Amino acid sequence: MGSRVQLYADIRHDARVDGLSIRELARKHGVHRRTVRQALAAAEPPPRKKPVRTAPRLDPYKPAIDEMLTYDLTAPRKQRHTATRILARLRDEHGATDLSYSTVRDYVRVRRAQIDLEAGRRVEAMVPQDHAPGAEAEVDFGEVYVILDGVKTKCHMFVYRLSHSGKAIHRVYPTGGQEAFLEGHIEAFHALGGIPTRHIRYDNLTSAVVQVIHGGDRLRDENERWVLFRSHYGFDAFYCQPGIDGAHEKGGVEGEVGWFRRNHLTPMPEVATLDELNDKIRA
Repeated sequence: MGSRVQLYADIRHDARVDGLSIRELARKHGVHRRTVRQALAAAEPPPRKKPVRTAPRLDPYKPAIDEMLTYDLTAPRKQRHTATRILARLRDEHGATDLSYSTVRDYVRVRRAQIDLEAGRRVEAMVPQDHAPGAEAEVDFGEVYVILDGVKTKCHMFVYRLSHSGKAIHRVYPTGGQEAFLEGHIEAFHALGGIPTRHIRYDNLTSAVVQVIHGGDRLRDENERWVLFRSHYGFDAFYCQPGIDGAHEKGGVEGEVGWFRRNHLTPMPEVATLDELNDKIRA
């Protein structure tokens, strides 16, 4: 990919998997040791310097934003501040009528990750008793139909299955897009208490893969946001071969999708919201 996000991901991977020192990592990747330290401290590279005109405008409000993001550390996941809500509070409570949404959004995106890392909010990897347990997982989406507020609605079920034990996490979302894809992973990591130590298997879904690079190995041009997510949580992706050649490579999770749909979502569940349905699934 050639981006700084990919560089940071490669450095973090080599440190985690090969145990290379800072000096060795700097030599291998042809960068300064300062860059290596930055990569090991956070998956996301430092933001590019903003135009001078925008920095003074936001500076007076940064302590207030940081306070909101720190509050979110202990708030329920679905009641945490979005950039939109933060901007609204800044305008209502601090008279910040001169701020744009993009300025607040860009600061919140970077600062939230920094505050999370500073607070130690990183899910630790599983420590298996041998190589197989806790080593691998598989992920897939499957279509499901739900009577949602009285209307038959096509939804998408995210399924995350541990390859050794077969234990699985299921969540239903309105779409199978990247937001659902990433949120499903986070739910699974927390529900199962860790992250596979080897890799997670995927087909070539667009939430992760921009392009399949044919001609040997399993090379993929990955979505940059996905690279950043994997680097932050510290796991590797294994991409199955396209088409029928890769059908057997994650058959466990594909079977799980059908089994759960038949045994838990038949007849079609009737709920007011998907939050209600997911609460029932969690129980």
